[in-house]
Amino acid sequence: MKEDCAPSSHVPISDSKSILKSELLNLLKTYNCYHEGKSFQLRHREEEGALVIEGLLNIAWGLRRPIRLQMQDDREPAPLLGRLDAGQLSCRLKEPLLQGGTAQQPGPQPSEHRPESASDSSGPLEEGEETPQLMRTKSDAACVIQRRPRCRAPGETQRTRRHRFSINGHFYNHKTSVFTPAYGSVTNVRVNSTMTTLQVLSLLLSKFRVENGPSEFALYVVHESGERTKLKDCEYPLISRILHGPSEKIARIFLMEADLGEEVPHDVAQYIKFEMPVLDSFIEKLKEEEQREIIKLTMKFQALRLTMLQRLEQLVEAK
Repeated sequence: MKEDCAPSSHVPISDSKSILKSELLNLLKTYNCYHEGKSFQLRHREEEGALVIEGLLNIAWGLRRPIRLQMQDDREPAPLLGRLDAGQLSCRLKEPLLQGGTAQQPGPQPSEHRPESASDSSGPLEEGEETPQLMRTKSDAACVIQRRPRCRAPGETQRTRRHRFSINGHFYNHKTSVFTPAYGSVTNVRVNSTMTTLQVLSLLLSKFRVENGPSEFALYVVHESGERTKLKDCEYPLISRILHGPSEKIARIFLMEADLGEEVPHDVAQYIKFEMPVLDSFIEKLKEEEQREIIKLTMKFQALRLTMLQRLEQLVEAK
């Protein structure tokens, strides 16, 4: 790796480091072989002589504090109150809604519809993106109406439209929109190698309509050994993923709080997975070794002190 600015034959890792393009392409080839036949293979292209890699990046949730979701987004359908009176709206609410949020025209022979369950309300994901946890609905966790077999009053319907949306089959409203994702659950975002850590954070939070700002969070590379390294704002998470290899059993990228997460160096990480009795025995051994060193130094000091005193006596007698 090189510490100065990256020329065209190099790809930047951060604002001060770079890697040879040929070396990165070899790592990319290994990465794609590992994910062969899966949607996590990465594509690359040249833009004005610069290498650009793009694809899905897995990020695991590692939050200790709850996050707050937005109550609604810009894709909410326009209200019908201005065009329909209360009676027409009450009848329309009995009819199924299209995916875009507009009601179907009533047929000549209306039929009854069963209410949808919470699991039916989750719509398709973006093409190619896989989100095992915190799955989005049809409009990035947008507001949806859970239909009931009974009629709703217009005011109640509008409140439901504003305060209910679904993530991973569970409905959240203004009382339950604050929650903590399951630790270790994985989501993904489509990024490229030119996106910095802050940009990836902003994209992930925007995907799930999280109100908390990106400055409250940080990305960490967590190794199987327990070693934890924080990605700097100027680093590129997709490049970092390639450099650490394709296997998430060896290293994973976690989203954590900026003020709660801490780096764990390799020297400390090697002791993390030991049980407390084993660690206590290590401490006892270290204390014994420390005590032996203290005794050795004390004896050495006493011997030197005795030698100096004898020499002083010889000098006094010589006078």
